[in-house]
Amino acid sequence: MTTTAPTPILSAEESPRMTARHLYWQGWRVARIAEVINEKAATVHSWKARDRWEDATPIERVEHSLEARMVQLVAKPKKEPGDFKEIDLLGRQLERLARIRKYDETGREGDLNPNIEARNAGPKKKPRRNSLTEELMEALEVAFLDSLFEYQKVWLEAGHKHRIRNILKSRQIGATWFFAREAIVDAFKTGRNKIFLSASRAQAHIFRNYIVQFVKEVCDVELKGDPIVLDNGAELHFLGTNSKTAQGYHGDVYLDEYFWIHRFAEFRKVTSGMAMHKKWRQTYFSTPSSVGHEGYPFWNGDLFNKRRKKSERAEFDVSHETLKNGKLCPDGHWRQIVTVLDAMEGGCDLFDLDQLRMEYSPEEFDNLLMCGFVDDSQSAFPLATMKACMVDSWEVWDDYRPFAPRPVGDREVWIGYDPTGQGEDGDGAGLVVVLPARTREEKHRVLERHRLKGQDYEDQAAFIESFRDKYTIGHIGIDTTGIGGAVAEHVEKWFPTVVRYRYDVALKTSMVLQAQQIMRKDRLEFDAGWSDLAASFMCIKKELTGSGRQFTYVSGRNKATGHADLAWATMHALHFEPIDGPANEGAGQSLMEMYE
Repeated sequence: MTTTAPTPILSAEESPRMTARHLYWQGWRVARIAEVINEKAATVHSWKARDRWEDATPIERVEHSLEARMVQLVAKPKKEPGDFKEIDLLGRQLERLARIRKYDETGREGDLNPNIEARNAGPKKKPRRNSLTEELMEALEVAFLDSLFEYQKVWLEAGHKHRIRNILKSRQIGATWFFAREAIVDAFKTGRNKIFLSASRAQAHIFRNYIVQFVKEVCDVELKGDPIVLDNGAELHFLGTNSKTAQGYHGDVYLDEYFWIHRFAEFRKVTSGMAMHKKWRQTYFSTPSSVGHEGYPFWNGDLFNKRRKKSERAEFDVSHETLKNGKLCPDGHWRQIVTVLDAMEGGCDLFDLDQLRMEYSPEEFDNLLMCGFVDDSQSAFPLATMKACMVDSWEVWDDYRPFAPRPVGDREVWIGYDPTGQGEDGDGAGLVVVLPARTREEKHRVLERHRLKGQDYEDQAAFIESFRDKYTIGHIGIDTTGIGGAVAEHVEKWFPTVVRYRYDVALKTSMVLQAQQIMRKDRLEFDAGWSDLAASFMCIKKELTGSGRQFTYVSGRNKATGHADLAWATMHALHFEPIDGPANEGAGQSLMEMYE
């Protein structure tokens, strides 16, 4: 193959030795170089050895070539426009090589790239946190609007028109979910602060979980912090009902499950103060509790009329018929009642009514799903009794770590279980985990409560067993009426001391009386956000047996076992305590009478 020699960088006559070196670095053989520059091959070999051409680094080879070409162009007496451009290019390349040499010595990226050094020398800019681009904000709003049922669209429109929304609603129709999404979309658009309040901080943080999940799902951005502070300055606070921690904030207020808040009248002064300015909105929503609750006069207008002269008082109609579609009332509140049937009419397809009627007693169904207030005058556990047990667990229980693998370490817990009824269409099952009091000065604490439905006895037993790794279990009590016997047999395989409760009038009376005694002595606590547990106890009533000779306690259609599964499950756990309470640190391990 014939290789054509390139035009030498310098003429062979002026510097044959330099020309030979450059050709060698371009990959030419010594013999071919000797022919081009008209020298002996031995002479070229001698130059190669004495000038150590082989030892030159790649950077050195490029530098020498650039230097030779630069000298040639500078020495050119009459330069053309292209020569000046090439001189500038070669100068920049020499400068770049100089930076590479310096970087090899120091290892600093600023020596390699002057832009980095200039950027580091300027004022530090904090990375943008909790921010969305305009495109992502638009996508978030579109996703929000596309996910709404018809009744939720009514809530959204009411929020645009009215400063105060007051909603009585069924459980599980997506109210907390909706208001969390409404709030974060508005906070990103307007920069308005949002304050979420509930009966407990744990309950209030459900708002936070919905918000973080929604933004992550749509925008792939994870919001950080508590409170969450957006890039536009909006602050999102998630608070319980501790008035000391809830003061000092201002913004749009969302108050969840206010009919279950202890000392609501006192706390409402704090919440309304947060949104006193006319630009802030207030949203109150809840399932109903009892007509004796402090929130009832706030709902039905009596509180408004009480503060006015007789001539200034107004008529309030808070019937479902009047408020089904929402109505602006004389006190400036936009009120609405949304039952589970209303939600289904509004497009919510999440419910099986027939199944729900079997899972809940009529009283529970009316209260939790049809917005009916509980008449607790005949209840064995009236609302006043239950409110005394409801605490903000995140504030009060400083030795409980709910998200840890072992939330209470090696301390013993008691588990109470009320199984589902007979067959697939039986009532729901309830399970509670109780941290027992070790002394008479301590309190029993309900750490967890769960409801199950539509599971066979093997699945129910497996669910109970799932708590083995999480807790040290000292007692498991199971109602063995119906399917509970099969559940207990499976649990007995790994927990031989499982206690079987076979209901009769004497046993049920004993359980209720013991639970009442524990509550009267202020020795039971559970999270204030668990209105379902409180409602479950409130549904238990004292009633004559069929013979008319004895009293028993019932909570639904089935007089043998009743419903109120969470309440009975709690009593299955508490019944392990000796009747006179714990005597010392090890009292939780005492033996008791076994009901077979």
